[in-house]
Amino acid sequence: QLQASGGGLVQAGDSLRLSCVLSGDIFSTYAMGWFRQAPGKEREFVATISRYEGQTTYYANSVKGRFTISRENAKKTVYLQMNSLALKDTALYYCAADPRVRASDIYYRGASVIDYWGQGTLVTVSS
Repeated sequence: QLQASGGGLVQAGDSLRLSCVLSGDIFSTYAMGWFRQAPGKEREFVATISRYEGQTTYYANSVKGRFTISRENAKKTVYLQMNSLALKDTALYYCAADPRVRASDIYYRGASVIDYWGQGTLVTVSS
């Protein structure tokens, strides 16, 4: 139901944009988010955006100012624009969605409140 894409191998300082499409439901009613999991580490929150017009966003401190989450309801797609990529950003990136929670719930309570996950797209940043 959630299909993420856009990952790849880039050099430090480069940019990359991830996309995630939600199929089969009313996309605008879903709060959307991105999480990531680096090798040997637990999954961590990256960014989230509120439902409908996406007027509210939250970011992890580690990506604030470099990453931007956005949504395009007509295309049922959420994006993660990643700029100034660093080695520490190497991870498997997952998109997440849930119509029952708010973006603030995702930010403050994390992955445990989310029911729907994409398959992950790998981002590898090299020096």
